Formats: sequence, C-alpha cells, structure tokens
Amino acid sequence: QVQLVESGGGLVQAGGSLRLSCAASGRTFSMYAMGWFRQAPGKEREFVATISQSGGITDYADSLKGRFTISRDNAKNTMFLQLSSLKPEDTAVYSCAARRGGLNRAYRNYDYWGQGTQVTVSS
Repeated sequence: QVQLVESGGGLVQAGGSLRLSCAASGRTFSMYAMGWFRQAPGKEREFVATISQSGGITDYADSLKGRFTISRDNAKNTMFLQLSSLKPEDTAVYSCAARRGGLNRAYRNYDYWGQGTQVTVSS
C-alpha cells in the first residue's frame, strides 16, 4: 500500500508556471506507475499525464503535451508535474495516483490517490 500527498498548488497568473509534487510513503514507490489527473468544478476527472515505474516512459493528454512535464525521483519517493504557460482553463484540483502495472490513462485503473492540490490560473 502507498499513501500519496500532493503539494505545490496555488494561484498563478496566465502564462505562469507551477511545479506540483506528489510524495509517496513506503519503500515500494518504484513498483508503481504514477499518474496525474485533474478535475475542474462541474467537469469530469481528466487525465493529465502518466509515467512508468522507472520514469523512462511517459504519456500525456494530447491537449497538454508540450506545456506539462511529468517526472519522478524514486530515491526521494516523489513524482512531479511541471506546469508551464498556464491558462485559466487549467484551473482545477490536481491529484496524483498510483497503480501496479503499466501506464494507463483511465483513472478507474488506479489504486491509490492523494487528496489533491488546487491550481488556480487567473486571466
């Protein structure tokens, strides 16, 4: 089992950047593929990015590719999401998740979730 805690959210102006972190408990972090998802008010949860256990393979939502970068540091049990060129429509609660097995875009296929961190982008 793994527990996840996100941090790094906040209020930023359009065009700005943020770096989100997802800290994992336990010694098995490197066994899990990880993902970032977001949910805006009144909208369904949306896939953002996912990364393999080693960090060598990544996948992004097509609409976000080029602006967001996912990475992980297994020695520190932490995953990151670098958000750049932010837009007001990026405003959402961003959550990290873990799953055994390979990369996956479907939130239902993840086993463990953090509580989320709010990102608000002002125009």
